[in-house]
Amino acid sequence: MSDYELYYWPTIQGRGEFVRLVLEELGAPYRDVARTSEKKGGGVASVIAIRRHPHPAHPAFAPPVLKDGELLIAQTANICLYLGKKHDFVPPGDGWALANQLQLTIADVTSEAHDTHHPLGSHLYYEEQKEAALVRGRFFAKERMAQWLDYFENVVEHNGGEYLLGAISYVDLSLFQLVAGLEYAFPRAFAAHSAKVPRVVALRDAIAARPRVAAYLDSPRRIPFNEEGIFRHYPELDLS
Repeated sequence: MSDYELYYWPTIQGRGEFVRLVLEELGAPYRDVARTSEKKGGGVASVIAIRRHPHPAHPAFAPPVLKDGELLIAQTANICLYLGKKHDFVPPGDGWALANQLQLTIADVTSEAHDTHHPLGSHLYYEEQKEAALVRGRFFAKERMAQWLDYFENVVEHNGGEYLLGAISYVDLSLFQLVAGLEYAFPRAFAAHSAKVPRVVALRDAIAARPRVAAYLDSPRRIPFNEEGIFRHYPELDLS
């Protein structure tokens, strides 16, 4: 198996983390290109360069981008689906479509969580839109996060009570990342609702305990959550 190349920003988990987790669980060799030195073709410049790669029919608008040989694939859900199908990490038959449905739903929640601290746009600093963020963030913490978590709890319950689709698949790795991010960003809101979603919490813990994932989480390859990424902890946006 040739090494994959992942192009994503080197200082944040962001959307690239969903891809990293799948690669780590699969034990698939990959190079996190931007986290290598610029002398070796890495750094932020590599992410900018891959967006300008001569691929006129199918250009990537934004990272993450996965390179597999000569194939370039963008969009987080699309990359995860590609890896899932290639490595038999999706349910058989039409299970790939259900996995992708869930992955896209996770992408929706992820975008909503991001927009709590940047409700007016990413061109402004948080401090420049804090008033709007307080309204949106507190509503998300009080109402929306619980609705999303309840949805995933029901999916797990109706599919055997352990994983989203009955057997483990790549989308369970993404739910782990989503839950970890929400708990980091909104610890009080998450703590207040966690008892109502025991299957989601158990799934998160089960994924974290998987040997390859556990080794990754305990390694320097796992970038810590920080206030530059998607999931940011601003206490004033959480439940009071």
